This record gives sequence, C-alpha cells and structure tokens, in this order.
Amino acid sequence: MNDRLIEILTSSFFEILIQGLKVTIPLTIISFAIALVIALLVAIVQVANIKVAKQVARFYVWIIRGTPLIVQLFIVFFGLPSLGIVIDAFPSAIIVFSINTGAYASETIRAAIEAVPNSQFEAGYCVGMNYVQIMYRIILPQAMRTAFPPLSNSLIGLVKDTSLAASITVVDMFLVAQRVAAQTYETFALYMEVALVYLIFCTVLTKLQTVMEKRLRMD
Repeated sequence: MNDRLIEILTSSFFEILIQGLKVTIPLTIISFAIALVIALLVAIVQVANIKVAKQVARFYVWIIRGTPLIVQLFIVFFGLPSLGIVIDAFPSAIIVFSINTGAYASETIRAAIEAVPNSQFEAGYCVGMNYVQIMYRIILPQAMRTAFPPLSNSLIGLVKDTSLAASITVVDMFLVAQRVAAQTYETFALYMEVALVYLIFCTVLTKLQTVMEKRLRMD
C-alpha cells in the first residue's frame, strides 16, 4: 500500500461515511418506519380474515416477494415517467424500499400474531373488550416481542439493500465510492472500504438489537 492509496482511502473514508449518515441512514430509517406501518396493516387485514381485503393483501405480498428489488426500483424511477408520473430519485427509493420491506415484514408480523394463543382473544372478549381493543392491548404487545428479532434483521438487511439506490442515481455512500473509484482506478480498495462502512453500520444495529432483546426478555 503506497502513500497515494493511503491518501485516497483516508479522504474517501470520511466522504463515504458522511454520505452514509446524510443519505443511507435517513433512507433506511424513513423507509423502515413506513414499511412497519404497511406491514402492520397488511398483517392485521390477513389475520382478521376480511375476504376481499385479505386477497388484496396476499396479492401485494405475492407480487413484491416474487420480483427483484432492483426491478421494482427501475419500474418506479425509470418506468413511471413513460406514464407521465415523474418521481425524484430519493422519494422513489423510499417508496420502493417501504413497499418491499413492508411485504416481507407483514409476513413476520402475521406469523407472530398467529402464534399468540386464541385463548388470549377469548380472555379479552370475556372482560368486555372488542376486537380492536384486544388486538391493540393484548395481542400486538405479545406478537411484537416475537417479531422483534426478525424485524431487526430486516432493518439490517435494508441498510445493505439501500446500496441499490445508487442504480437510480441516489447519491448514497456506495455511489460516492463508485465515483471515487472511477476517478482513481483503485476499485478493489475503495469497494472494500465502503463494505467496511456498511459493516460498521450493521454492527452498531446488531449491538442495539442485542440490547433491546435483553430488555424485552426482562420485561
């Protein structure tokens, strides 16, 4: 490793890290927050067994889980303009990541809700609660404890998936690394460096996941 490469990696590291904090992390947080709302609604619709709504929910999950994420990004960012619908790169990424993660997370939450014994519903009805109250006060708190580990894994996976946003011109830390690599021709070193930054972010989230899981077990 020569002085030139050290200088390139040193200067690019902070550039990549800052872009990660400015773009990658906000993109992940916003997308995941919206995805959780979508997932919760889709899961509840399926568990409640509302016939038409359940079929729509199943169709949504089937389509999203059966098509590649990058294709979904291209459809929204490059495809919709042909229909007269133009959405900027960052909002396009949020829309696609939210819808995609929401489909997977909905199955996690649905399974967690169905894992709660039916006796919990019966107990709620016995004390005069309606379906919404039972779901909100009894079922969901128990289900979310079960769903927390896989949902945390989905969040970590989303951090890495955001690198695909570079394909629709979102200037995240992966696109920054690509641009620096194109200018310096130090492709291997720079891609290893951006991989390290992703690893740092995911390691922090993994540590937070471990702490939260311990707290949930103590409650």
